Amino acid sequence: MITMACCACARDVGLNLEAETSYIEKRLQGTLTDIPDGKVNIPRSIQKDGRSWKYVSYQDWTSGFWSGELWYAYELSGRPKWKEQAERFTMELKPLAYEPVIDHDLGFQIFNSFGNAYRLTGDNSYRQVVLAAADSLATLFNPKVGTILSWPRSVPNMEWPQHNTIIDNMINLELLFWASKNGGTDSLYHIAVSHAKKTMENHFRDDYTSYHVVVYDRENGKRIKQVTHQGFADNSMWARGQSWAIYGYTMVYRETKDPVFLDFAQKVTDVYLDRLPKDLVPYWDFDDPNIPDAPRDASAAAVVASALFELCQYVPAEKGALYRKKAELMLASLAGHYHTADGNSAILGQVTGHYPNGSEINTSINYGDYYYMEALLRYKNLRK
Repeated sequence: MITMACCACARDVGLNLEAETSYIEKRLQGTLTDIPDGKVNIPRSIQKDGRSWKYVSYQDWTSGFWSGELWYAYELSGRPKWKEQAERFTMELKPLAYEPVIDHDLGFQIFNSFGNAYRLTGDNSYRQVVLAAADSLATLFNPKVGTILSWPRSVPNMEWPQHNTIIDNMINLELLFWASKNGGTDSLYHIAVSHAKKTMENHFRDDYTSYHVVVYDRENGKRIKQVTHQGFADNSMWARGQSWAIYGYTMVYRETKDPVFLDFAQKVTDVYLDRLPKDLVPYWDFDDPNIPDAPRDASAAAVVASALFELCQYVPAEKGALYRKKAELMLASLAGHYHTADGNSAILGQVTGHYPNGSEINTSINYGDYYYMEALLRYKNLRK
């Protein structure tokens, strides 16, 4: 979610915010025009035909990104029509906060929708849903392990019913931190800190690249294995996984002010930046042997750009200027070369979802669009 940032100045790279906002609004309007009636009406990704959206229900892990995009469109443009549409799709997700929790993605689903709704409107009814969702997410915490269970079901290679935790879960900690400061219990804060520390200890190699999943013994908390479920190999740097780590530990430092997390956020960031291709948009996995013919993942670039606009405010001036400049160049690269083709109404193309599973490869996915819009908003705030 958006936070204000202020860091050392870097020379702007000529990104035209007005043009990008206009482009985004046209794309969102096109998507709205095509949305079907019924309960399966949330646009997730562009299908293989390159034109039509795959729609999902409110229970899909990506369901909160669409309403989040609409809230960001309202924030970027100030147009009331986006607020009206954002409210419509946000309310569809309300049951998630009160139904039995099915996985860790409540942060993606509820905080991106209801969290942004409360931030931009101050309507207390939105706050109550966020608080309920935080309590639901906390039920997945295993104190014997010290982390939140990510997938409470059988997933291949996860040793079910043992306890699995994925790097994506770092993003969902923001829901717990926020709730602990806005009417929730202090235990939510302690759960989030425990999860971040345990993940820092077990999820990373000596070079600070991230595994996708760590499996723990649910009874004694001991680590069973480290795997990369959606990356090229267990010892490879999966781009989106590393982006979750960069974004997640930046946010954890903001919430805790613990310098251990700030140091770690820089370490996981620097190894990512050091290995980027020239246009600063990563291949889906940094170790795919098919590079440079491997697909890209523009969503990872959007996540990292957004994170860097925040991280730059927490580090010394020289490094802050470097991080900000990198983020600006990432946005300029995405705007200049990673817009979608005219055949569909998504915002960013060349996003890769689950390559080993053969799904959503070199296409458009709503979380790529969401974090791109968030990065643009953070850039806009910095320029102010």
